[in-house]
Amino acid sequence: MDKLMSIMRNIKHLKINIIFLLLKKNIRLNSPQIIDDIATIKKIKDEHLSVSRFGDGELRWMTGIDNDSFQDNNSDLSARLKEIINSDVSGHIVCLPDVFTEQRKYTTFNSLAWKKLIIKNWKLWFPYINKNKVFYDSNFTRPYIDRKHKEKSGELFNQIKEIWLNKNILIVEGQKTRFGVDNDLISNANKIGRILGPAVNAFDSYSEIIEAVKKNASDYDLILLALGPTATVMAYDLSLFGIQAIDIGQVDIEYEWYLRGATKRIPIKNKYVNEVKEGRKIDSKELKNKTYQREILTIVS
Repeated sequence: MDKLMSIMRNIKHLKINIIFLLLKKNIRLNSPQIIDDIATIKKIKDEHLSVSRFGDGELRWMTGIDNDSFQDNNSDLSARLKEIINSDVSGHIVCLPDVFTEQRKYTTFNSLAWKKLIIKNWKLWFPYINKNKVFYDSNFTRPYIDRKHKEKSGELFNQIKEIWLNKNILIVEGQKTRFGVDNDLISNANKIGRILGPAVNAFDSYSEIIEAVKKNASDYDLILLALGPTATVMAYDLSLFGIQAIDIGQVDIEYEWYLRGATKRIPIKNKYVNEVKEGRKIDSKELKNKTYQREILTIVS
């Protein structure tokens, strides 16, 4: 039985690869230019840029495809994402995943997953993406779990850490995200504050969250946003006020997996991990970490 299942799986994978190969010319002709992850990190660091990132989730939310995730589809969210994806604002960049034509640096599993998504959705997504615009790589926040050559991940994390080196940072996150808690990801920052939003459907509280950020932003050099598609929108809106804000995604969870040498997505104790079903079941008790508790400025429930 196991042998038969393996054969069936290999046939399915072969079919995906063949279909992607047949479509590749059309996809390449319609794909935008995406600057690689190393250059993306350097540009953010050197030019102190705000960053809005689009992953497969944001592309789904933008085009109304169902997401089994922490944010329900929302017509206002879709409209904002469509507005931002091709925006051209000083001090702000838009990132897309560097997967549309090649996936060589990713694991076989991840490469196949992306090919399947692209085969199914490229005609839906590409009309909203200006192929003449220069984008940057949204996977700069994904330096580990999906990478084929994980020995390079440590250096990527070191480069990411330099973005907030010796800075006062304000973290805007879900109530169970706990970005940088119990690891050294942000230990090189000078000062840390936190605004906590809802763990799910944060976009429903968008006005309250961004007002809380504006109220506190003057005390900080940099805003790190870990709120799914809400972060994508908020990074853009804050940049319009001259506030540097980076949609930093799940780099903290990636770092936790890296520290553990994980070979697949696993739950992380006391942190919300959306991509693992068990990781969504977080103890409702408050985290007994005095440093973390002192950093919390506001909770938007």
